Amino acid sequence: MNFDLTKEQTMIKDMVKEFAEEVIKPRAIEIDKEEKFPEDIFKEMGKLGFMGIPFPEEYGGSGGDTVSYALAVEQIARVCGSTALSYAANVSLGASPLYYFGTEEQKQKYLKPIVTGQTLGAFGLTEPNAGSDAGGTRTTAVKDGSEYIINGEKSFITNASFSDTITVTAVTGKTEEGRSIISSIIVPTDTKGVTITSNYDKMGVRGSDTAEVVLEDVRVPVENVLGDEKGGFQQFLETLDGGRISIAAIGLGIAQASLERSLQYAKERTQFGKPISKFQAIQFKLADMAMEVELARNIVYKAAWLKDNNRPFSKEAAFAKLYATETAFKSANEAIQIHGGYGYMREYEVERFLRDAKLLVIGEGTSEVQRLVIARQLGC
Repeated sequence: MNFDLTKEQTMIKDMVKEFAEEVIKPRAIEIDKEEKFPEDIFKEMGKLGFMGIPFPEEYGGSGGDTVSYALAVEQIARVCGSTALSYAANVSLGASPLYYFGTEEQKQKYLKPIVTGQTLGAFGLTEPNAGSDAGGTRTTAVKDGSEYIINGEKSFITNASFSDTITVTAVTGKTEEGRSIISSIIVPTDTKGVTITSNYDKMGVRGSDTAEVVLEDVRVPVENVLGDEKGGFQQFLETLDGGRISIAAIGLGIAQASLERSLQYAKERTQFGKPISKFQAIQFKLADMAMEVELARNIVYKAAWLKDNNRPFSKEAAFAKLYATETAFKSANEAIQIHGGYGYMREYEVERFLRDAKLLVIGEGTSEVQRLVIARQLGC
């Protein structure tokens, strides 16, 4: 086994880390406090090629791999969970379904602008009554000649307010057994009947755009169906598998940041005449954090490596998402404890790490759902 990164992977990691430290980090508190999406930062990331890391050059990408992309997500999450979430959703939920399931025409028309950073990608799956039960989709798309008429509502959709298109899931028919046939349909956001509002007052990742999308008699051409008309359900299952690696990488970045801040503070903070890092109670906390961060890193990178090598990765993606996100929340909580009263204050940032990390154990499949996925992979 070789745990070394390639020269290309190391270069991408270093480039993104430098950008994150110099451009994103100084504004992280402001982004969270003002709940303001940093559109200028995303335009700059697009120019630098961050949006296209795991996609071929023929579509405007960098020709990199999933490991490189996970490294980029991790480095951005180290400084700002909000920016990392919107970045990850853009790539794994916005662009990836178009790349893996779209026709060549759809890739040229809709994928390229996302990959090159001209717009952000969004994926409309979650509904007010269809969260963990994604198969319970109520949005409908009825064929009318050469068009589909879409009606429904999507909730908690990342990047929707800044997207030119949203790939939405909708029921397009019934099987002989009476089950819903779900299709994925590309909907330009300027289509008549599309209403996007972003009024959620969130606990964390406050600078990431989260929107509600209402579709009222929205007409789109039938050629906007993504790939197989009857394959929408399988498409979003595969999309979520890849997305779990993204969310796991965000968790890894937040956990790493929590460890770094805690270690630095423990060496600087003195009590009873010596740094608190010399007290065994603090040492044990830091040791556990370091161990768990490294274990999270190993499973995140392994899941990405399996995907890159066209090997089954669903179980490992669930492992990574579950462990890395729970590690993020635990590490952030311990970071606050180590900082004491200062950890409760916004300027020390670890309280933001905790608020941001909480979403990770909910979104893209809750921790409970990940355990169900793993159990099924075990043959239960």
